[in-house]
Amino acid sequence: MFTNEMIASFNELETAVYQYISKNSHKVIYMRIRELAAETHVSTATILRFCRKAGCDGFSEFKVRLKLHLQEDGQKHLKSMNHSVTEFFERTLNGPIEEHISEAARIMEAADSIIFIGIGSSGILAEYGARYFSSLGKLALYIKDPHYPIHTDFLQNSATVVLSVSGENDYTVRHAHQMREAGSVVISITNNKHCTVAKISDLNLSYYVSEERFEESNITTQVPVVYILESLAREIYRLSRQKQ
Repeated sequence: MFTNEMIASFNELETAVYQYISKNSHKVIYMRIRELAAETHVSTATILRFCRKAGCDGFSEFKVRLKLHLQEDGQKHLKSMNHSVTEFFERTLNGPIEEHISEAARIMEAADSIIFIGIGSSGILAEYGARYFSSLGKLALYIKDPHYPIHTDFLQNSATVVLSVSGENDYTVRHAHQMREAGSVVISITNNKHCTVAKISDLNLSYYVSEERFEESNITTQVPVVYILESLAREIYRLSRQKQ
């Protein structure tokens, strides 16, 4: 309900009102303006000024919006994991992803090294992917810092695996572009193939599950990503054994 811009605009007294409301929202929707002023030790004029900065004409409108906001929060629910995983298998595994995994594995098996990049939860999976690949005998490392210095010579005959749910994170897009310009083959794993990261990649593996958000966080399931990473690593291992 309160944006960062709103909070930044509050003065000291208005901030006190904001902090009280944040902790007592269910109580505030039933209060009168004088009662709130008394509880927060400010004037009614300060309350009205606070309401205007929050995008409301007065205290009554503010209470209505606050009540609606609380109702929306109370209705939030998470999908079951069964639904998310089933959605992935039904939508994705019936498509061409197995062919794309095989193609990506051939590219990665021929590379001297594999670099995983990602930010946030994708960064955690980048670390997992690098460790899993290394465990199966393929040199791999992960980079979560988009400003991490890498010498161009190291990227010759390398493959970069870019992990991103949305494929639109500015840091990830910039990092993927830098790796491509440096001569690394870019393979992306994203939730859909129409995102920016997918478009700048040499090969994209997309898994298509419904995106989920809870408050400010993206909690879209990462089970498909783990499946793809492990499938790639196992296929690379199989290909390398065939050459022996």
